[in-house]
Amino acid sequence: MRKRYGAGAPRAVTAALAAVALGLALTACGGDFGDDGDAPDARNPGAVSTATGAGAQDGQSPEPQGDGPDASERTAEALATVEGSDGFAFTITGAERDEGGFLTVSGTVTNTSDRRLPPPIQWNGQERQVKRTGRSFAGMTLVDKTEKKRYYVLRDTEGYPLTTTGLGVFGAGQSADFFAQFPAPPPETASVELQIPLMPARTIELG
Repeated sequence: MRKRYGAGAPRAVTAALAAVALGLALTACGGDFGDDGDAPDARNPGAVSTATGAGAQDGQSPEPQGDGPDASERTAEALATVEGSDGFAFTITGAERDEGGFLTVSGTVTNTSDRRLPPPIQWNGQERQVKRTGRSFAGMTLVDKTEKKRYYVLRDTEGYPLTTTGLGVFGAGQSADFFAQFPAPPPETASVELQIPLMPARTIELG
């Protein structure tokens, strides 16, 4: 069974918000690009936005929304598959640039075990605003080894991550769609290394 959690698709970002979020992410792109890079601290300039506030609490699974492609179809379309030792597997099906200067990584995550599993807190990290959205994929990063840069999931003007949020406990065999938005690497960058906490790194081709 496949379910959608929190923000099921990339949210529309206004020009002003996009400029601020992009600027925040780019300040963290330079310098060290090894495996121990930490996400930048988010700043909260104002009150919590109701549009991007807290997601579902752990243990609560939203209602499924329609049937998606089966496992064989997702595998055939995959840019990469990532299997960890904690019972989760990721299938990356998209890594597309857009005209606004963003890169959206999308795919599915599946509980491949025979028991219920909560999403690891390492997937989202410990930033204050990230905690407010519940479990998410805010801890994902992209590494451009040619340019020697690490890209973090974008934050909006209030520090909330532009990624799927509010993840609940995964039942055995359950899948969920996800997305995460990053600053787009330069046009000449054809591939990057996707790093998901607790999972092995994988190289993905960019669209």
